[in-house]
Amino acid sequence: MQLKRVVVTGLGALTPLGNNLNDYWNNLKKGVSGAGPITKFDPEKFKTKFACEVKGYNPLDHFDRKEMRKMDLFTQYAMVTSKEAIEDSGLDLDKIDKLKAGVIWGSGIGGIRTFQEEVEGFVSGDRNPRFNPFFIPKMISDISAGMISMKYGFHGPNFVTVSACASATNAMIDAMTYIKLGKAKVMITGGSEASVVEAGMGGFNAMKALSERNDSPETASRPFDKDRDGFVLGEGSGAIILEEYEHAKARGARIYAELVGGGMSADAHHITAPHPEGLGAYNVMLNALEDAEMQPEEVDYINVHGTSTPLGDVSEVIAIERVFGDHAYNLNISSTKSMTGHLLGAAGAIEAIASIMAIKEQIIPPTINHFTDDERFDPKLNFTFNKAQEREVRAALSNTFGFGGHNTSVVFRKID
Repeated sequence: MQLKRVVVTGLGALTPLGNNLNDYWNNLKKGVSGAGPITKFDPEKFKTKFACEVKGYNPLDHFDRKEMRKMDLFTQYAMVTSKEAIEDSGLDLDKIDKLKAGVIWGSGIGGIRTFQEEVEGFVSGDRNPRFNPFFIPKMISDISAGMISMKYGFHGPNFVTVSACASATNAMIDAMTYIKLGKAKVMITGGSEASVVEAGMGGFNAMKALSERNDSPETASRPFDKDRDGFVLGEGSGAIILEEYEHAKARGARIYAELVGGGMSADAHHITAPHPEGLGAYNVMLNALEDAEMQPEEVDYINVHGTSTPLGDVSEVIAIERVFGDHAYNLNISSTKSMTGHLLGAAGAIEAIASIMAIKEQIIPPTINHFTDDERFDPKLNFTFNKAQEREVRAALSNTFGFGGHNTSVVFRKID
């Protein structure tokens, strides 16, 4: 069968760098850090006392009190960014076939804040089971896609992917596939996470996964730097409108880029550590390029997973060198997690948006906080350290990897 082409026609962002697409992208280009002392709870007892929080967010700017009480923060974030993306796309919802419009979302953890609050209330009370009747609907990860579909009346495919930090990219790949196969014309996809809570911070601290650079939060996320000591926990959401190309063209839509391929693989190695030789990362990038029917030499930019962990950064670079060979020296590589922190299940969404905007504006956002070279990385590789760079970007690849060995990559290309 003839597969359909898939394009990006709308974007929405709510991140530690800005509460809308323009603010997010402009601060990425400037190399702004979103890290700072935690304000959502008292972090004094924790080894890590900082995070990349969403700033200046007031739910009452978006929802009435009745609506707000039915949604965990991660779902609120999903709703806000989906609205921005739909508005950005220019879709007339009264003129589309809503049986061919769906929502595939991603979240690695879902309503952890709700879960924590309800359990705390039970334990601190008289032990009677007086749980909020919205406890379960607020907590479950799939409610985000359900709420979006209910708001817009989308009757097409509807579910949430859960693959840790690869969740949002898995969601994008599934949404792309439904459109390619002709089972949908329009899909809202992306991911959201709101894990800056005591349970989230405590759990990642116990794993020794987080940076403990409390004296300088803004420089704590430093991918590929010799002195990196872990990732910085982030929160937020990114939404992307994917549309079948002919459908978008017929309505005169503005097209950001074409989503030409996606890849998935498993490390089959360890519950949290990456494969030391980057085997899963190597396979997933090859899978994405094969799906896109592209050669490695056609890629100009890689938005890497690049979490700022001692092992993860090394294994990903090993894989890049193996996939791209000598062309690796022609690439721009950057980790926008140096600015946003790690949004876990939402990371793939906001990093895909960064990749799409790099194609649109022909600008590579930087990897900030580089101070000391790590001898394990070839100095001829261009990690776009500390300052954005202008260059021709015909195609961009975005990597996201998750605990459990889940690997995903997507390839965006400038529209012909």
